[in-house]
Amino acid sequence: MTKIALVTGASRGLGRSMALSIARRGGDVIVTYQSREADAQAVVAEIDAMGRRGLALQLDVGDVAEFGPFAERLRTALRSVWQRASFDHLVNNAGHGDMATIEQTTEAQFDKLVNVHFKGVFFLTQTLLPLIADGGRIVNLSSGLTRVSYPGFSAYAAAKAAVEMLTMYMAKELGARGIAVNTVAPGAIETDFLGGAVRDTPDLNKVFATMTALGRVGVPDDVGPMVASLLSEDNRWINAQRIEASGGQAI
Repeated sequence: MTKIALVTGASRGLGRSMALSIARRGGDVIVTYQSREADAQAVVAEIDAMGRRGLALQLDVGDVAEFGPFAERLRTALRSVWQRASFDHLVNNAGHGDMATIEQTTEAQFDKLVNVHFKGVFFLTQTLLPLIADGGRIVNLSSGLTRVSYPGFSAYAAAKAAVEMLTMYMAKELGARGIAVNTVAPGAIETDFLGGAVRDTPDLNKVFATMTALGRVGVPDDVGPMVASLLSEDNRWINAQRIEASGGQAI
């Protein structure tokens, strides 16, 4: 049976690469987007062009009140498109960046980071657990900034560190269902994160490149295929792990 993956925040960047990589490996993919519907539909078109099935659903991962209605829309889609009551893989990828020192961070910035990167991951996964098939996989996205520090990312990194601990508890509690749960922690990647700062600011790009053993910053396709591989049976015995995809950043 074809596996079905749900990738949050898959209209662009890392999520797009993950969704397309999963499709290349023979999976069907449900992509979520917050506001970029056209971009999400373009990803779906690429998935369909590979002979796989794609579907785009709107979701704000920072709004827990949306999760119940989203689950109902997802349940309806699974039945109508796939004639199934469950999906196999959940990738909690959606996120955003907000750079501020501890002194400058506002409560609103802090709350949004926690709501999207930690609270949203916790309660979206909780809401979708009845729809995830036994023997499935969950991948939560963290950051290289939980291992090394860079000024301005304290709240973001703290939320990601919480996700890493949550991953361990998910793996423990969901093990009886055969569900493996892992964290992937990318290093600096050329996306539009922080308005494309790493991608579009040569000096910042150079800073992170010089910190990286392989001599450059990452691109989305350094991470997407790795996540797709982690969902496969090739890695069925990998569980409760933090896997950093950073090219050897700050070692």
